[in-house]
Amino acid sequence: MIGTSYNGTIPFAAATTGVEGLEAVIPVAPNTSYYYYYRSNGLVRSPGGYLGEDADVLYDFVFSNPDNCHYSDSVVRDKEMAEGIDRVTGDYNEFWRKRDLMNYLEPFKAAVLMAHAFNDWNVVPSHSYRFIKVLKEKGLPLQIYYHQGSHGGEPPFKMMNRWFTRYLFGVENGVENDPKAFIVRENADRLSPTAYADYPNPDAMPLTLYLKSGAPGTGSLVTEKPAKQGTETIVDNFSFNCSALAQAEYTSHRLLYLTPVLTEPAHIPGVATVKIRAAASKPAVNLSVWLVALPWSTSREMKMTDNIITRGWADLQNHSSLTESEPLVPGRFYEMSFELEPDDQIIPAGKQIGLLIFSSDKEFTLHPMPGTELTVDLDGTEITIPIVGGKIK
Repeated sequence: MIGTSYNGTIPFAAATTGVEGLEAVIPVAPNTSYYYYYRSNGLVRSPGGYLGEDADVLYDFVFSNPDNCHYSDSVVRDKEMAEGIDRVTGDYNEFWRKRDLMNYLEPFKAAVLMAHAFNDWNVVPSHSYRFIKVLKEKGLPLQIYYHQGSHGGEPPFKMMNRWFTRYLFGVENGVENDPKAFIVRENADRLSPTAYADYPNPDAMPLTLYLKSGAPGTGSLVTEKPAKQGTETIVDNFSFNCSALAQAEYTSHRLLYLTPVLTEPAHIPGVATVKIRAAASKPAVNLSVWLVALPWSTSREMKMTDNIITRGWADLQNHSSLTESEPLVPGRFYEMSFELEPDDQIIPAGKQIGLLIFSSDKEFTLHPMPGTELTVDLDGTEITIPIVGGKIK
């Protein structure tokens, strides 16, 4: 089976049943969890381009079985969904657990050629990435194809043909000896990926970067932890486009910390992890984090990889658990760690890597009334990125 997006979910979901005869699947941009489609780390978040959508909207869109309409409407829509969707807390509950394919992998036995895009902000790349480790642990045949575009994009025909030839028709063509990962580089054609031993790149090493104050202007990202610095505060306002926040020289609506100008390319493959210690002036606050490459390109010829490296969102109320949130005590600091979306990007020399911290993301999160203050403890906040080769000093 093969398919893209909703139709990429179907082959992966079918394989979780362990059904006889399903030997190989090529899921392209599969939605493997409806929680991770509509939530991020406890935060209510929309898929890119569908601001305000939730599972109930998707139900109306895909519902297509009139013979079961009474059951589906009364049991699924009006009971399970109405009681479990929970747009108030954003917690991971039984409703979402039942719609997460990670919880059904025991019978899975199909060979998987996983395909996705690093700049897919509709079905974000963690949908495929979170299964890679589990499929490896199960010892299943697995090959990975990622490109630098947006939603959709099948692997090259040769890759798909070799995969089905070997695992569907049983022809010993040696595909299992091919490289495990194929990544399309930034300036390459989508059908001309570069081979790697695996994904994430086994040569990557973690690099922790610390924050050096600079708000409301620009601070620094440094490799040695500075002496005690205290805090910096922003004021939430969804009115500001996030790209404008990244380009602003001076603003009270974001915090921005930059590395020195890169003297050589920096290859970032895998997942960056943010640890943040923060307080809010109200019982709830949105938390949005972008990793960007500056200066921001506004050229008509700019590529998707020119500005945004990766992004992530979280609800500070879920600092200790994804399944249970608690209202924040205004002024009290909480520590939370979460992953940004997986990526594989080579940042060219001459750029700076920037950590952008703000509250409401105009394109993805809820839009609360502006004015909530988010205060970040610089001494308790850091980001760890995987890096190959190039140094950040």
